Formats: sequence, structure tokens, C-alpha cells
Amino acid sequence: MSDLSDSTTIVVGASRGLGRGIAAAFAQAGASVVAVARNAAALADLAAAESGHIEPVSADATDPSVAGTLLDRYEPRAVILVAGATPLMRPLQKHTWETFSANWQTDVRMAFHWVREALLRPLEPGSRVVVMSSGAALQGSPLSGGYAGAKASQRFIAAYAQDEAVRAALGISFTAVLPRITPLTDLGRPAVRAYAARAGQSEEEYLNAFGDPLTPEEAGAACVQLVEADADTLAPAYLLTGAGLKELA
Repeated sequence: MSDLSDSTTIVVGASRGLGRGIAAAFAQAGASVVAVARNAAALADLAAAESGHIEPVSADATDPSVAGTLLDRYEPRAVILVAGATPLMRPLQKHTWETFSANWQTDVRMAFHWVREALLRPLEPGSRVVVMSSGAALQGSPLSGGYAGAKASQRFIAAYAQDEAVRAALGISFTAVLPRITPLTDLGRPAVRAYAARAGQSEEEYLNAFGDPLTPEEAGAACVQLVEADADTLAPAYLLTGAGLKELA
């Protein structure tokens, strides 16, 4: 069993889906978890439902002052960035610029502020930052506007930060994780429905091509695994499926 006692993990986007599963996994591994999201009620439910120490912090993770404030206050060993907007599922011509760019304004902005602050502070040597991107960054996502491009940019941000950390000998590790689409979250469920309809398939038929669906609990276990791994063994990015983590070139 994992033991992260005497360490603090900040999970940004902890109120639902994969983020909630990740927060629970770190709490169960003994870490003090700072669970960050806008939805105060959902965070309170998380803290009440899970074992271990979870401190809810209701905040807008895209606010440029939030990342620096919380990193200074809690001095985490690990930061897991999961928060993001749920894209509107419709073809390109039915988007407005506002709906198309929603994930750039939320997901990319959030990742930029938190990664930047981790480098500026900087976090203590040995710290880990995991940026949760998406499998859509690899193959595109034609029904979700700018979502795939935004998630690809998150992967680039993690890679750029890792390069800067090495150049400055900070001892911080930055890694991107690209979860495959799953019907087990509020984000993935409408996407599965939309893409199955686009392909003329049932949702079950569509999902058969992806193997066992990724669960929030499996996402949590994968992030704990990455935080506990030796820094020298970490890859710049991983695909995450129900079968586990797979290194990406």
C-alpha cells in the first residue's frame, strides 16, 4: 500500500470525475490533500465521504492569484492539475468562437498559471506536477471545438516546464497524463454519446474499441504511482486507459 504521509498534495479540479478519484486516492495513501474547485458543496461532500485528510478550498483555479497563494500556503510535494471546462458537443460550424475557445480559456489558462507558479516559487526539489491532458490531444476531437488543441497545449506546457526545471536544476518533475475517453465521468459521458451517434453506433459498440473504461479510482492510482516513482524513470507524457499508464514518445 502507498504511504504518502507527511506530504501534501494539491488536486485542482477535485470536485468531480477523475479529479475526485485522484483526491480520494492520495488521501487513502496518507497524504494531506488540498482539494481545489469552484463547487464548495461538492468539495464538502468529497471531504465527508472519503477517509484521510482532505481540506476543501473553493476557488477559481484560472485566477492568476490562486495558484501562487495556495502553493505558498501549503508547500505541496505534489500538484495534480485536472480542472477544465466541459466542451459543448457539436460540429465546427455550430460553434461560436466563445464555445470553441472555452477549453483554452479554462484548461490551458489553469495549467499555465499553476505550472508557471511552480517554477517561479519554485516548489521544493523532488516535487511532482502532473498535468491531466486528454487522449483527444493525440487524435483530435471534431465535435468539441478547440478541446483537442487545448489539451495538446497542456501537454506542451508540461514539456516546456520540465525543460526549464532541468535547465535551472530545480529538481521538480513535470509530467503530462492523457486519459482516454470514458463514460464514467460527467465530461466523458456526453462525448461518448455524441461520437457514438456520429458513427451510427450504440454507445456500447463505440466503447468496445477502447477496451475497459477508465475509472476515477484507476486514475487516482495512476497519479499516486507517478508521484511515488523515481524521477529518473518518469516519461514526459503517458496515455492512461483502463489498462494503466503507457509511455508516449
